[in-house]
Amino acid sequence: MNHARLRVEPDTRVDFTKRDPADKTGVPSDKATRVARLREISAEIDALQDRLYAGQRHRVLVVLQGMDTSGKDGTIRHVFSAVDPLGVRAHSFRAPAGEELQHGYLWRIHRQVPRAGEIAIFNRSHYEDVLVVRVHGLIDGAEVQRRLRQIRDFERMLAETGTVIVKFFLHLSRDEQRRRLQDRLDDPNKRWKFDPGDLDERAHWDAYMAAYADAISATSKAWAPWYIIPADSKSTRNLLISMILRDRLRDLGLEYPQPATDYTGLVVE
Repeated sequence: MNHARLRVEPDTRVDFTKRDPADKTGVPSDKATRVARLREISAEIDALQDRLYAGQRHRVLVVLQGMDTSGKDGTIRHVFSAVDPLGVRAHSFRAPAGEELQHGYLWRIHRQVPRAGEIAIFNRSHYEDVLVVRVHGLIDGAEVQRRLRQIRDFERMLAETGTVIVKFFLHLSRDEQRRRLQDRLDDPNKRWKFDPGDLDERAHWDAYMAAYADAISATSKAWAPWYIIPADSKSTRNLLISMILRDRLRDLGLEYPQPATDYTGLVVE
């Protein structure tokens, strides 16, 4: 699959008005086929991750960002459903608290980056520190630019020391978010997911879109590209992310390590 249309090329400006959150280009038109295809690719991701874990040479960091209800949890659940849990770890970043507040904002992030042979998934990430705090006026424009520079340097350091970074922005429409929030309210089995604070954040939609556009434009680099994923369709979102991740893992040329001793012909009694 050619991912160029979804990838944000370095030194280009993101314009969300030119990216349709309901776009299904590049995936099957019917949901059943998309779901079946996802199962096939998830199995391949599992096989590739097994080699990644065995080889202990590479690290993979998957960053998921998006507005509330865009599907970060659902992406993790579906894309990684077949992957051996020994080699994959998801971490959700909430508002910093306690000891985290005594350190620089990247301190808690660096502690969670992937180990050798591991896929680490960030459900929200260091990008919250140039999004939420900006939208709510907790830092000024000069500090935003300093942090964007620091994030570029941080990600470059990770890449240069063996971490493959793949960042996904789950591009949801405001209308679809409204439907999903209402669904949480209307369904007793989903009501636990509803947070009144989501409505407060929704009121800042335009400010968040501007903050995301600036952050993505400033930090999509060859060593840490951003992909803007249409997220109005959950099955389309899941399939596109699985295809991109599968291809990035393929690019690593992963192989099982060879034993130091040739055991050919050895029979266990």
